[in-house]
Amino acid sequence: MTSAAATTVAISLGRTEPRRVGLNPTALRYRRGEPGDRLARPERGGTVETITVERAEGVVTVTLNRPRKKNAMTPTMWVELLEVFDQVEADRADRALVITGAEDAFCSGADLTEGAAGEEDAGGVAASLERMQLVSRCALRLHELRTPTLAAVNGVAAGAGLNLALGCDLVVASDRARFSEIFSKRGLSVDFGGSWLLPRLVGLHRAKELVFLADIIDAAEAERIGLVNRVVPEAEFAGVVADLAARLAALPPIQVANSKRLLNQSSSVSMAEALEAEGLAQALSFQTRDTIEAILAFVQKRDPRFEGR
Repeated sequence: MTSAAATTVAISLGRTEPRRVGLNPTALRYRRGEPGDRLARPERGGTVETITVERAEGVVTVTLNRPRKKNAMTPTMWVELLEVFDQVEADRADRALVITGAEDAFCSGADLTEGAAGEEDAGGVAASLERMQLVSRCALRLHELRTPTLAAVNGVAAGAGLNLALGCDLVVASDRARFSEIFSKRGLSVDFGGSWLLPRLVGLHRAKELVFLADIIDAAEAERIGLVNRVVPEAEFAGVVADLAARLAALPPIQVANSKRLLNQSSSVSMAEALEAEGLAQALSFQTRDTIEAILAFVQKRDPRFEGR
């Protein structure tokens, strides 16, 4: 095996053989002619339109960049996020992805002032469904990324903004962060994968409470019920996020991708199927250079240097 794509395992019901998991450039892309077709693809980072992208030592940091709107999401932002997710999936140099928000907010959800007024009279169900399909593609793309992802919640995270954070593999919150599944208070139902994510994180009854009542909860409560991995004092937040991101980027990419897939599918397979998939993933691991490197590093009492091979 010579690449991460060749050694990432497809763990699904009934599959007993590995398959190549490569970038499918059309599976989760927007239609030709949508705004994303005109976006630049900064190779090492930069500002696109509504997000900024920075790359350093294997860590890609995406900052939602509409601070005057509490980083509320627009269709252009979803397209730009899809662009970045595609880049991260394709580039072996990108080893960890951090998503955060500019200034004092993570993301306040969808910007309902962007074309929402009078929507039932302008486009109807078909137009609304098309927009929601874009949102859903973005949620699924994030979920299926092989690269480990980290949400750095530095302020309010509401609605789709909260579910964007929950869609990441790890969630770290500043002690000033606030959270709400705000949908019902805006006359909306849950989206961006919230109906799938929440019951798995906090249980069905707690998920219904969060979605129905749309209460705002603080960071301590979010940690207590399992929405976030940890809460960090604001003064220490940037340092903790940087440390976690660096640790994620230093991990063996192939093995982390396989473990991520195993864990993500754990609720939909039997114990026997999970064991079979684990065995296959582990057998493939032993064929990689990174596993050999880890063993040598252990024997030589040094830190391993993983290359994703």
